[in-house]
Amino acid sequence: MENMDSTVIATSLPAIAADLGQNPLALKLALTSYLVSLAVFIPASGWVADRYGARTVFASAIVVFVLGSIASALCDTLHGFVVARFVQGMGGALMVPVGRLVLMRAVPKNEYVAALNYLTIPALMGPVIGPALGGAITQYFHWRWIFIINVPIGMLGLYLVLRHIPNTRETERHPFDATGFVLSGIGLSVLMLGLSALGGHLMTPATTAACIVAGAAVLGVYALHTRRTAYPVIDLRLLRLPTFRDGVVVGSLFRIGLGATPFLMPLLLQLGFGLDPLHSGILTCATAVGAMFMKTLTVAVLRHWGFRTVLAVNGAAAALSVAAMGLFTAATPHLVIAAVLLLSGCLRSLQFTSLQAISFADIAPPDISQAASITSMTQRLAQSLGIAMGAYLLQLSSSLQGHDTIVAADFWPAFVGAAVLALAAPLLHLRLPRDAGAAVSGHRGRPEPLA
Repeated sequence: MENMDSTVIATSLPAIAADLGQNPLALKLALTSYLVSLAVFIPASGWVADRYGARTVFASAIVVFVLGSIASALCDTLHGFVVARFVQGMGGALMVPVGRLVLMRAVPKNEYVAALNYLTIPALMGPVIGPALGGAITQYFHWRWIFIINVPIGMLGLYLVLRHIPNTRETERHPFDATGFVLSGIGLSVLMLGLSALGGHLMTPATTAACIVAGAAVLGVYALHTRRTAYPVIDLRLLRLPTFRDGVVVGSLFRIGLGATPFLMPLLLQLGFGLDPLHSGILTCATAVGAMFMKTLTVAVLRHWGFRTVLAVNGAAAALSVAAMGLFTAATPHLVIAAVLLLSGCLRSLQFTSLQAISFADIAPPDISQAASITSMTQRLAQSLGIAMGAYLLQLSSSLQGHDTIVAADFWPAFVGAAVLALAAPLLHLRLPRDAGAAVSGHRGRPEPLA
């Protein structure tokens, strides 16, 4: 439900924008507000699950998510829609890390990659059916039904959670870092609000700049706060581990670049090429199909080549596939578009799984909860930054070319810009040692030459 909701709305952005009387680019705020809410509340999810139990937290999260869905369906203004999506994100923030947290505690390191695939493949059904479902609902019914269908799904999920998930919790409890939670929440939300508002649509340029500066400053204060706190809500000390730092920090560059494509592609197909929402959704779901297929090969690929080679070579190929999307025109056969998106889905799926697995390669058992929260938070922030960057590059391209409305020619610079950012990550991955994360990948490469 959570994954499907993220992809369903992307396909329906033009219709929602028209109904709310907004520029389609302004709807990036509805996407980023959801992702920012996830990033703000995910850090507390580990502590909350340890304190109140997995079943209690999961059930409560579903209720909040469904209430946010109902509010989204009833909104008639952009500001109300953004707030409702933020509430949805609060529920999603407590749902997303619970499964990963339980999984990482339950399996040995040499089974991480396979276990992550078992966790991810069912979740990818959302992106597979989401774009087409969103397009069909928008074209034949009304976009508000996209959110209303979450009510029966949520009720079924609530029943299954209460019936089958044990209410496990940690016996050793640390005090909650309320000060750190407030500082990180304010800093992240204000910074992302400013970045998402670049180009107008919500605030004046001066207010946008003030939000960016203020958000960054508050996050700086939080970094100082962590040095004086035994159990910070986001433990930045884990970044001292090279594998964790590579998976989280360097991986975020790649995720930002790739994060622009789910926003740009539906707009290109509908605003640029004139496709209806249904056909646009059917084409874009090819990415998720490729991702599902690649999950079946990830274990073998990592065992044969290891993390460093896969992250560097595959990451470069995935970034180039984004640049290739900028070559699409209205005359490009749909079969070719689907093939490129399918290949891109395979490449990014391998990269995302590798980044997620190497992040946990050297994490000690007591720190798994923190690591799960940090990786989930940074992934959502990177997605949000990718959407904001893609929207800003698209608007900048349109302005420089003198277009009053978005046309197909405005998209290729945005895709190229996203690809260039994503290409920076593979070069940085080369700094990893040859045997990085070998306990997880099972790869035993050639030994480093003697000095």
